Amino acid sequence: MQHDIHLFGLNHRTADVSVRECFSLKEEKVFETFAQSVGRVADEMLLVSTCNRVELLVVARRGSAVSSKVLDHWAQASSRNVSDLAPHIYEHRDLAAVEHLFLVAAGLDSMVLGEPQILGQLKQAYKTAVERGQAKVVVNRLLHKAFSVAKRVRTQTGIGASAVSISYAAVELAKRIFGDMDGKKAMLVGAGEMAELAATHLTNAGVASLCVVNRTLSRAEELASRFKGTAHSFLDLTTRLPEVDIVITSTGSAEPIIRAKDVKEVMKKRKHRPMFFIDIAVPRDIDPDVNGLDNVYLYDIDDLKEVVEENKAQRQTEAEKAREIIQTETATFGRWLDSLDLQPTIVDLLSHGEMLAKKELKKTLKRLGPDCAEDVRQAVEVLALTLSHKLYHDPLIFLKRRAAEETSERFLDLARRMFNLDGDIAPPDAHLDRKGELDEG
Repeated sequence: MQHDIHLFGLNHRTADVSVRECFSLKEEKVFETFAQSVGRVADEMLLVSTCNRVELLVVARRGSAVSSKVLDHWAQASSRNVSDLAPHIYEHRDLAAVEHLFLVAAGLDSMVLGEPQILGQLKQAYKTAVERGQAKVVVNRLLHKAFSVAKRVRTQTGIGASAVSISYAAVELAKRIFGDMDGKKAMLVGAGEMAELAATHLTNAGVASLCVVNRTLSRAEELASRFKGTAHSFLDLTTRLPEVDIVITSTGSAEPIIRAKDVKEVMKKRKHRPMFFIDIAVPRDIDPDVNGLDNVYLYDIDDLKEVVEENKAQRQTEAEKAREIIQTETATFGRWLDSLDLQPTIVDLLSHGEMLAKKELKKTLKRLGPDCAEDVRQAVEVLALTLSHKLYHDPLIFLKRRAAEETSERFLDLARRMFNLDGDIAPPDAHLDRKGELDEG
């Protein structure tokens, strides 16, 4: 291949949030400044900027001294010194960069192992790169491969099957109690970060309605509006309890806010329909005696932590399977990169032609039957192989003439896809440029 692949990044492991904020490149003006600068040394680029990571994928001419230039441009665009950035940066090159991107797409490099959110962020980053004309042959192929690798990891391993956050575990437990969450009503008591995460998981699980109860009503209203729920004053807590099936509490109260005697009255009003309480507060929000009531299920944070730790161990086991998949896919992508040099493609084209010729030759000889003369058989074989070579002659001459051009990789990639030399058809939109117009690469 005539290009080198570089991946520069900083993430939650190499930099704390104050550093990631300084160098996030999320602001449009900052990104524009950076993209223009890097565009002078890179043929292709992709930028991923989230709360937990900032990563830049750069495809540059082989041997280009891009490392120092990229860091300089990154620091300048962020109005910081490169000395503040460099200690937090990691850099991967070529297949190491490819493997890292696959790990990220599959959620194996995330703060929460196996989380799927990063895949959506990668897809958005790729869309931006296509719109800006920064994704060409290598980035197009690499990102589509990353998406397919992530899908393969999800379907062939259990990396995302178990809860590894307290809020997610809480909702998973509720699903076990009720089975189908359709028609179930949920209440959040408290409106902090844990409640916000729980609201996300409850909504994704398909609850019919969500209400938020909080001491500060404005905060409850703010959270409820984001999830199309309702907000209520803390004074309304006990009167609202009979209306809901699931209660998740996460307040900062020093004493229990829901007592057994209150829940006993609530259950009478509900005609003893099952009710599920999840207390993720420390100190606890719910009187432990609540668990002794019929048809009432109470779990506290220690119960959930046990579930989470078991699931983390399970995800680690599944992660090993995922890494094996990623290593295989990285090697496959490496072979495709090598094929972007002229000689491997010539060999593959000729082999492809000969394979088709021999396949059709076998059918023809079978039709001619066992009585066919040997000289006729030899003549038919020579005809088939000669014809295959002649049919590929002009395409090969075309590729040889383009070999010295900067766009040669685009034509080599197009030839490989036209004849399906790699045995896997690229996605139908992998060849589109930023306006959706035909791009040979």
